[in-house]
Amino acid sequence: MKFRVERDVLAEAVAWAARSLPARPPVPVLAGLLLAADEGKLSLSGFDYEVSARVETEADVEEPGTVLVSGRLLADISRSLPNRPVEISTDGVRVIVVCGSSRFTLPTLPVDEYPALPQMPTVSGTVPGEAFAAAVAQVATAAGRDDTLPVLTGVRVEIEGDRVTLAATDRYRFAVRDLMWKPEQEGLSAVALVPAKTLLDTAKSLSAGDVVSIALAGSGKGEGLIGFEGAGRRTTTRLLEGEFPKFRALFPTEFNSVATVPTPAFVEAVKRVSLVAERNTPVRLSFEQGVLTLEAGSGDDAQATERVEADLEGDDISIAFNPAYLLDGLAAIDAAVAQLSFTTSTKPALLSGKHAPDAEADEAYKYLIMPVRLSG
Repeated sequence: MKFRVERDVLAEAVAWAARSLPARPPVPVLAGLLLAADEGKLSLSGFDYEVSARVETEADVEEPGTVLVSGRLLADISRSLPNRPVEISTDGVRVIVVCGSSRFTLPTLPVDEYPALPQMPTVSGTVPGEAFAAAVAQVATAAGRDDTLPVLTGVRVEIEGDRVTLAATDRYRFAVRDLMWKPEQEGLSAVALVPAKTLLDTAKSLSAGDVVSIALAGSGKGEGLIGFEGAGRRTTTRLLEGEFPKFRALFPTEFNSVATVPTPAFVEAVKRVSLVAERNTPVRLSFEQGVLTLEAGSGDDAQATERVEADLEGDDISIAFNPAYLLDGLAAIDAAVAQLSFTTSTKPALLSGKHAPDAEADEAYKYLIMPVRLSG
């Protein structure tokens, strides 16, 4: 095998394909990156039995061939090379990387022991790359990180016709986002539970492309696969098993109080007040007409208080939240004005965004946050 490729092109492709390689692979070949050169194209692939990644780019191929090398080592080398064309060739069981006056000789891994990458399922539909990345980021912030509860570490993807609904929860907050897409067939209906970290990384890495193709295979459980493709990059991942919480009934539709607060001022106030909040202690919010009072700390501990302008419709209310969860939600709404809707101080509050004080709340994204019960 022998080919030439631009340094930046190689470094970007290797970094993307190697990003999901396991830090401690169960078998040595899974630490490898598969390079295949043929007819002006270079493809790089990685696989860990759960997630596969494949990227294709143009290259000047002199001798076609396939080779398996350490992905992380090749990524480190590619990133550090001078800004000149890179020539990669094989010499027996070694790979030679030459760039300017730099020369590296790398051992190869046995190609015949490398597992076959899963086939990309049939494309189910397409969605704009930037919109998809933004939607996934809004929802993934609420996904659980406890691997002993794997169902909660996923994002539920529901497809109904031309609408995709993404949902995630860690039991303390629930994020739901609706977005439109172009299905390949009318009346398409499907459900998948995708690992949140994989979905977030994939959506972010494909955001540069105009569109992302989404492909579903299997029953949606167990052996099911989901695939994503865009801008010459392709990822597949196994779906999670388990029953995701039925979330629609959790979102209240009637409220006793609705408050609106300028988001930047709200965020800064929460950050300042929570400086005195010990680990797992809440920030208290007291809403009255025209003002929101934030408080943290009590007794002999450090204490903080701050007041922010706010509009309130309905009854005065005092409620407490985990400040980290509240800040996650305020960052996710990505809006100039935050709207908090309450039933009572002991029931979940609904956070949504508004682009202006007199505008309607954005119904596409909802963030439900559980309050913290205050002693006394």
